[in-house]
Amino acid sequence: MAKYIGKRLLHLIWILIAVSFLTFLLMYLSPGDAATKKLTAQGIAVSSDVLEKTREEMGLNRPFLVQYGSWAAGLLKGDLGSSFKDGTPVSAKLAKGLGYTLTLSLSSLALSLAVSVPLSILTALKKNSVLDFIFRVLSFIGNSLPNFLISILLMYFLCVRFRLLPVIAENNFKGLLLPTLALAIPMCSRFLRQFRAEILEQMSKPYVTGASSRGLKSRYILFSNVLHNALPGMITIIGLSIGTLLGGSVVIETIFRWPGLGKLVMDSITARDYPVIQGFVLFAAVVYVVINLVTDIIHHRLDPRVSGV
Repeated sequence: MAKYIGKRLLHLIWILIAVSFLTFLLMYLSPGDAATKKLTAQGIAVSSDVLEKTREEMGLNRPFLVQYGSWAAGLLKGDLGSSFKDGTPVSAKLAKGLGYTLTLSLSSLALSLAVSVPLSILTALKKNSVLDFIFRVLSFIGNSLPNFLISILLMYFLCVRFRLLPVIAENNFKGLLLPTLALAIPMCSRFLRQFRAEILEQMSKPYVTGASSRGLKSRYILFSNVLHNALPGMITIIGLSIGTLLGGSVVIETIFRWPGLGKLVMDSITARDYPVIQGFVLFAAVVYVVINLVTDIIHHRLDPRVSGV
C-alpha cells in the first residue's frame, strides 16, 4: 500500500508539471492583454508609454519560458504569485474561496446522499413497479437539465413566486439553501440511477439466491451483503462527484453570487487575472488526483481483490 501511494504521488508531480505548463501556455496565447485590462479598470488612460511600463511591472514583456520559469520557481517555494487585479497573494484568494466552496459542496453532497441512498434501495427492491418508473423518470429529467436552467427554475418558484428564499445567496444558512438545491438536484438524480444499478447488479448475483434459499431474511441479505458489496462502486461515484464539487461549481456560484472558487475564477477570467486562474487550475488538478487516490485506497480496503493497489 505504501509503495502504491508513493507511486501515485510521484505521478502527481508529473501531472502538476504538465498542467502548469499547459495552463501557462494557454494564458500566454489567450487574446487580450492583462495590462490593458488592469489600466482600464483603474480608470487610467492607456497610452503606449504607460502600457509598456505596466507590462514591464507585471513581467508580461519577458519571453514565455522566462515568465514560466520565474512562476515555476516561486511555485516550488509555495508562492502562487500575486493577483494582477489587486496584488493580493493568489494563495490567500484561493483559501478564502475554498471555505465557501467546501461549505456549498458538503451541504449539497450530504443532501444528495440523504435522498438518493434510501430511494435507490427502494427503487431496486421495487424494480419495474410504478414507483420505480416514476423515480427513474424524475432522475432522468434531473440529470438531463443543465445547472443554469435548474437554477432559474428554483429562483422563479422559490424566490419570485413564493418569496421563500433570497435570489442572491447570502453568507448564512438561508442564503445557502438555493445554491445547495441547485447542485443537489442533478447530483441526486445521478446518484439515484447509479446506486440503483449497483444494488440491482449485486441482487442478481448467485450469493443472494443462495442466502435466500438458506432462509435468511431479505432485510439481512440487503444490509449485510448486498449493500456491503455495492459500496465500493458507490464510493467511486461519490469520490468523483467530490472532485467535481471541490474543483469549483462555476455556474452555480456565478449565478447565485456565492463567493467560492467558481465565482473567483470566473471574475479572474473576465479581468485577465492569469495568476489566479493558474492557481485555480493547479488546485483543481491536485484535488482530482488526491480524491482519486483516496477513493482507490478505500475501494481496496472494502474489496482487497481489487488489483493495482
